[in-house]
Amino acid sequence: MDIKTLLTTAFQVSLLLTVFGFGLRATPDDVLYLVHRPGLLARSLMAMFVVTPIAAVLIERSFDLDRRLEIVLVALALAPVPPMLPKKAGTLTSQGYPLSLTTTMSLLSIVIAQIGVVILGQVVGRTISMSSGAMASIILRAVLAPLLVGMLVRRAAPAVADRVQKPLAIVAGVLLAAATLALLAASASALWALASPSALMAIVAFVLIGLAAGHVLGGPDPEHASVLALASASRHPGIALALASANFPLDRFGGFVLLYLVVSAIVSLPYTKWRKTTMVEATA
Repeated sequence: MDIKTLLTTAFQVSLLLTVFGFGLRATPDDVLYLVHRPGLLARSLMAMFVVTPIAAVLIERSFDLDRRLEIVLVALALAPVPPMLPKKAGTLTSQGYPLSLTTTMSLLSIVIAQIGVVILGQVVGRTISMSSGAMASIILRAVLAPLLVGMLVRRAAPAVADRVQKPLAIVAGVLLAAATLALLAASASALWALASPSALMAIVAFVLIGLAAGHVLGGPDPEHASVLALASASRHPGIALALASANFPLDRFGGFVLLYLVVSAIVSLPYTKWRKTTMVEATA
């Protein structure tokens, strides 16, 4: 196993541990948060699976991009909420909406992705497909299974869940940070080669449109607006990579997915800081 494969595996394990940790403190009410708020559910779907896919296609047609980046942007727009969303949004809001958004959008994306691959086919100029079973398997392994196992542990042994939750979060966070930094260092030269001005502008545009769409469609509640903005701008990298690779097995998309993660984190940071400041001032 080469070093990049090892680092990628460590990154994936850290994400699984993170989702499992969310399950250790999740309640059924958290997961069903959106079910009881159909208006917010509809707006969340609009932001994530209507506005951002349209934006991805328009960006693809507006910039002279590497074909692989075109595919990655559309695949990202079809991927569900990233597994780090509850943690990223935890300082902005309670965990109900982020956790519900993660689970609900993961389930719905199994169906929505089938429509989305038609869009992806239009982008690349040929018919492509991905079975709902394959998509369901990816989402089950990456998001739903670790979350459900964590919730079952909490239900069966709440004292154990409370005791291991914090140490597990620390381990997952350290592993994620170490794997991410090492992966970036190992891929620095490749990222630099991919980071053309047009590629950077396209990714920045994708992230900004996602932030704006989520913020507006999140509605008047500042917590909902903040969470939906982050969710619309940042998607699950593993599922997007799997979606792209399943349809185009001869292409390598990892570099562009990693470039997106770096640019997305940088572009989203000012928004996150602004929302934290706004909420602190509102509660003062």
